[in-house]
Amino acid sequence: MTPDAFSRALRGERGFAAIELARLADVLHEDVHFLITGEPDPHALVVSARHAWNPEDGSRAVPSADKDGAILDDIGLAYAQAGPGGSEVTLPRTPAQVRDALGSDFVRPFLARLERLGVDVVRVAELSTSYSFTAGGRPVIALNATGNWFRENWGLAHELGHLVAGDAGIMPGSARQNDAERDANTFAADLLMPRQMVEGVTWSDLPLDRLAELVWEWGVSTEALKNRLAKLRVEVSPDVAEVLTWTTQKLLHRHGAGALRDEITARMDAAATRVFPSWLRERHLDLIATGGVGKGTLAWMLGVPPDGLEVDEPTPPPALDDAELDGLWG
Repeated sequence: MTPDAFSRALRGERGFAAIELARLADVLHEDVHFLITGEPDPHALVVSARHAWNPEDGSRAVPSADKDGAILDDIGLAYAQAGPGGSEVTLPRTPAQVRDALGSDFVRPFLARLERLGVDVVRVAELSTSYSFTAGGRPVIALNATGNWFRENWGLAHELGHLVAGDAGIMPGSARQNDAERDANTFAADLLMPRQMVEGVTWSDLPLDRLAELVWEWGVSTEALKNRLAKLRVEVSPDVAEVLTWTTQKLLHRHGAGALRDEITARMDAAATRVFPSWLRERHLDLIATGGVGKGTLAWMLGVPPDGLEVDEPTPPPALDDAELDGLWG
């Protein structure tokens, strides 16, 4: 736009074209709906993210937030196309209540147990961190697929903390960024490693094979366990302190039992698999069959090319021949 045209538009002497508003939205990093109406888009996702922590300056950041935004928009589109996802979900309020609701030994089937609570879980490789938001009336946790099951468990627990607290829009620069992130991490620690369970272990002479078993059973990383022990001021043996500086996989490979080592790869494979809620995929199948939506979104959810996806689709109307086309123009 020329400066004169822009000035006249701001004075209300001319309108903005749709393409001009779209370009303004890009320049201002603002939503087009807001520029047109002055109100937030009621269908826009309001997400909270798991922030990266910089111990050197105490800052928190989501370095790939802009790139992740496009993927989150695609997830939001899948939900918008599907419509409402059922009745309103009420989550337990405390880590102890969540543990009771998830049931014993919930760490391995964490995703399935969360679905019982009415929490959807999406896992895609394109994201850089975990996010939480509400879509179609349902609480959703979106994970980055890395194969690191212990980091995934922390991401699930962290984002569940945001959902339970009713957090929305906890992103870099938000007013409650530091407090909300700290509270979500505390929630995750209390959920995965309750104080009573941690303090019930004799850490002063704990065998290293038993330490490996605990890391496996609790589904946490060596770093998370080290931080939890420090937070609770639990004294550990020099051997345990040394081993907790190792990577999680190093501990499990060196001190895990044979049967345990056999399961590590399977657990990694599961944590690297693309996942969307079954009800969401089924809803898209039904919509495709009736012509409500195309199959592009479902193909994206499945991670396959649309052209190769065979689904039930409406029969297209027969093509008109030349005579019929001439009749339409007649």
